[in-house]
Parts: sequence; structure tokens; C-alpha cells
Amino acid sequence: MSKAREPAPCALRLERPAGLERVSERLFLGSSSWSFPGWEGLVYAEAASESTLSRKGLIAYSQHPLLNAVGIDRGFYAPVSALQFAQYAGQVPEHFRFLVKAPDLITGASLRDERGRPGPDNPLHLDAPTAIAQFVEPCLSGLGERTGVLVFQISPLPRPWLRDTPAWISRLGEFLARLPAGPCYAVELRDPELITPRLMRTLRHVGAHYCLSLHDRMPPIERQLAALDALEAGTPGPLIVRWNLHQGLRYQAARDQYAPFNRLVDDDLATRQALARRACATLMAGQRVTVIANNKAEGSAPLTLHKLAEAIDSEMAGRGDEPGVVPT
Repeated sequence: MSKAREPAPCALRLERPAGLERVSERLFLGSSSWSFPGWEGLVYAEAASESTLSRKGLIAYSQHPLLNAVGIDRGFYAPVSALQFAQYAGQVPEHFRFLVKAPDLITGASLRDERGRPGPDNPLHLDAPTAIAQFVEPCLSGLGERTGVLVFQISPLPRPWLRDTPAWISRLGEFLARLPAGPCYAVELRDPELITPRLMRTLRHVGAHYCLSLHDRMPPIERQLAALDALEAGTPGPLIVRWNLHQGLRYQAARDQYAPFNRLVDDDLATRQALARRACATLMAGQRVTVIANNKAEGSAPLTLHKLAEAIDSEMAGRGDEPGVVPT
């Protein structure tokens, strides 16, 4: 790899526990981005600016022994082209996977003004042809085998819509059923009212998944895991998690409190242990686990993932069984 293309060599301080080697092909850990100068010594061995990391940091990030996945959040704000996705794919090894968020153009219920305030209803909300043309096809064409999970993050729905959640859930099911078969689709919510047995039955019926959203707007992990049990109905499926934000904090407050994201400020032990237990069970069942952590979860995404990896390794060592084989 040409050094001219790299922002800095990888830091090797945060290794994956050796015990996780046997599940490395189905345990995907990563952050929601890679362009944080505060990660010097954690991900990057040398200092680099945010702009340099934004353009070149993915190469070094993807070589890190702990990290084999990353979230592409920028597509939420505007569609990403197949060429841009291909450029990302060309910077990472074959085993690396991307979790990609769909554009708000598709998932947002309301049109927003320049300040982000909701306005009229969005006519393209859950419009399958738009989702296929603006999101699914560019992802698959550009990322190819490095496509991991395609996430539809549903921003908070208008209050009147939440008075009739069955109607919206039916609309979601019809939307998902019209998407091309094959990719791993997941739905992430911002309205706790939508976490219902009806939602889980709908996702199961269309073959989509529930993305655990660890976020201040959403219930704690144990309640979401209970809902996931209803979706899986005794047959474990892939575990998809976006560990976004510490409970009790808003995004800007967390950003101000945790920057420059080089240390754990608020250890969330309860969430970590619950997630480690579920990840261990999922891996032992031969299914994939994808966890994308944000700096705003505990203070530093790489350190959050390192602690989580250690907790998963401890859980697996305690069970002592050989992990299952991925179903064909």
C-alpha cells in the first residue's frame, strides 16, 4: 500500500482478543465514521487532520486489527453514487463490510427546511422505486461483496401518524416486500411506540431485520432485545446494532462532553454486558453480529468496541462450546 495514500500507519494498541479468531468471519465491529483526529494512538499511529482522515483514513482504519466494518452515514443526508461506493470498496480488504444508511429522502416522513425543521409530508417516504434506484442498486453495484447491512433509519414520525401505528407498519411491510431479494435489510427506529409485536411479525414476514438502536430516544437494550426475541421466534437471526448515544444525553451535549473521543467517559456496563451476552449467543448459533459504535455512546468508539470484544470473548470462553456453522 503506497504511503502517499495513507494518512498514517495503524495503531496496534487495540487488538482483538485471540479467542474471537474462530468467529472472525461473522463478527463485524466498526464505528460510524473514521475521520477523528482524536483517535491518534488508538486507530492512527500518527496525527492527521480531519480533512486528511476523511479523504484517506479509511485505508488505515480498515487495516486495524479490531475493526472490520464501518458505517456510511453520509448517505442519510444525500444519496451516494455507485462510483463513490466503489471508491470506498477499493480502499478496504475483502473481508471488510459496510453498514450503509438509506437517504432521508426515502426514510423521512416529512420534508425539512434548511434548519432541519419538519414541514409537509414527504411524498417519497417509503417509496420502493426511489429506494431501489437511489440506494439499493448503487450500494450493491459499488460495494459488491463488501456490502454488509442496508439500514433504513426512520426519523421520528409525525405525532398524528403514531396514533395509527398499524397503518404505518403495514406501509413499511409493503415497502420492504418490494425491494430486491438478497441484501440484508434492517430497520432502525426513533419512536418507541413502533416497537410492537405487529412490527416484528411484519419484519419476519418480509425477511427484514430489526436494528437495535441504542439511543436516548429509544428504550434500554433489554426491552429491545425482548422485542427481538419475538421477531426471531426461537430461531436466532443476525444481530445488528447501532450503539449511537448514551442514555440521558442529546447528541450535541455528548459531542461537547466527549470530544476529542480518545477516552471512555461514561462506561455503560449494563448495555455492554447485555450486548455481549446476545452477541455470544448469536455467534454460537452460527449467525452474524454487526455492531457499529458511535463516539457518543461512551466517549470513544474504538475503546467501546475493544471493551465489547473483550466482553464477548469472556462470554464465549465461559460457555465453552464450539460455535455453530453458518447455515447455507
